Amino acid sequence: MRHVADIPHPAVKITLLAWNGKFLLKLEQGNLEQTYKVAELDLLTGTDAEVRELLDDDFFASAIARFQAMRADLQAAFDRHELR
Repeated sequence: MRHVADIPHPAVKITLLAWNGKFLLKLEQGNLEQTYKVAELDLLTGTDAEVRELLDDDFFASAIARFQAMRADLQAAFDRHELR
């Protein structure tokens, strides 16, 4: 796996990796993580610049909302089992 870039964002840590003909976009927020795999063949030129184009405001709004839902799901599981 090759590290391609760290992409700055105020709310999410973003790491772009390349592996086995795919780009992996890893988004982290606290103890939660989302990973998106994008095949090079799904892109016009197969470059990381095209992957970066996917990172628009709508993408981030959805990803951040998903982190909030993930956090709520995890907290609900802890609460059901009285773990914290």
